[in-house]
Amino acid sequence: MHAQGSGGEPKKDQAAVPPTTDDEIREKYLERAIRELNDLGHDLSACERCPRGSVMPVQGSGHPQADIFMLKHTATPSEIEEGVAFYGRAGNALMKSFKRLSIDPIVVFGTLCVKCPLSDPDAAADPCVERVAEEIAIVQPRIVVVMGEEALEVLNELQLPLASTVEASEGEIQPLTPTIDALFVPDIDESLDEQGAKQRFWSSFRAIGAWYDQLPPY
Repeated sequence: MHAQGSGGEPKKDQAAVPPTTDDEIREKYLERAIRELNDLGHDLSACERCPRGSVMPVQGSGHPQADIFMLKHTATPSEIEEGVAFYGRAGNALMKSFKRLSIDPIVVFGTLCVKCPLSDPDAAADPCVERVAEEIAIVQPRIVVVMGEEALEVLNELQLPLASTVEASEGEIQPLTPTIDALFVPDIDESLDEQGAKQRFWSSFRAIGAWYDQLPPY
């Protein structure tokens, strides 16, 4: 349709504006999340705060708008080698767990508190560790699965807007913010070498299955 009136050019408030669908809105949010995660990755790679030498930081991996945000403290050798969080044994174990719980891995994002491969994780600069808050803000998950007490301490110190303190109560869904839940589980890297530790991890982690089943449809 053409704008009505005597002038040849339509006024701004008369110009036809194409409708914006829900799919288009979601696509725009996804594009922004991808861009912001890429920018964060570039910033981390260029950062010189931590004494990591020439080894690159271990970046988060998964869907940029995941429902489930997995957080553990430090990287394993396989993650350092590949530069990707949850690469190797932990990632494989989690994929099997998600399959058992009928959770599509596409809804998952995983990252580390200490992204630089340091022999002493305590040497990581606080501003670098605190960038986990940026990842949470970008991904906007519905739940954070925090693995181990060191990661839990970091999460509670992030001072997310309107955040509640998450307790070290294994397998209990707790409120983190008004829009994000939290689930505390043991450190997965410390749970894979002994059967009792595996069972303890699985017993607490399986709570994510019941939580996921109760999510409203998109």
